[in-house]
Amino acid sequence: MSRRRRAKKKMPTTTPEKPAASKQSAGKANAPVKSATLSPLLVLLSAPSGGGKTTVCRELLDARPDMARAITCTTRAPRPGEKEGVDYYFLDAASFLKRVQAGNFLEHATVYGNSYGTLKSEVLNKLRQGRDVLLNVDVQGAASIRAHAEEDPELKRALVTVFLTPPSLAVLEARLKKRGTDSPAEIRKRLSVARQEITQWKNFDYLLISNAISEDLRRMLAIVEAEKMRSERAVPPEL
Repeated sequence: MSRRRRAKKKMPTTTPEKPAASKQSAGKANAPVKSATLSPLLVLLSAPSGGGKTTVCRELLDARPDMARAITCTTRAPRPGEKEGVDYYFLDAASFLKRVQAGNFLEHATVYGNSYGTLKSEVLNKLRQGRDVLLNVDVQGAASIRAHAEEDPELKRALVTVFLTPPSLAVLEARLKKRGTDSPAEIRKRLSVARQEITQWKNFDYLLISNAISEDLRRMLAIVEAEKMRSERAVPPEL
């Protein structure tokens, strides 16, 4: 006797509903990716006249588009092609003096009758935007900025100082003669000042003995990367 098989009822196929994303999950999905560091850097580069810091700064900014140059104030007249707020902040002498008296500058100096200065607000605003900031200053300016940093935890946490210098005064003299912009008397004067400036290297976090531009840049980039990996700056791993 044969048994008739009952036809199996086809169950309606349904596509399982995807669980709605929680607000918390959605928030995580849309949240910006964390930056590599909790606090950006304030990289200060100093060198004696003719030491090559301007060239190294230019190369460093080209290599790291995320790094911003601190725009300084000056009382000199704009040169052809220079733009307000891009090359400098151009101030008259009275406005500059008013800012000096108010304590607005991290450092300032008068060079050949014109005043130059770095505003504290200029540096802090860029740091608070999460950008690394580059300062190109002489040793006197560096000393002033270090003193301000000792009184300001935000600056102190960000500050990294580097002193760039040729391996000897003889090499520096050769560089000054090669660029051909100074008289022999002016070169002697610059070398006398440089001798005093170079003795200040111990006050900096790093001493970079200048070589070829490419090598100077490589080592500056290494300093920046190493400083970003310091435990007090790095974003801790998620557990």
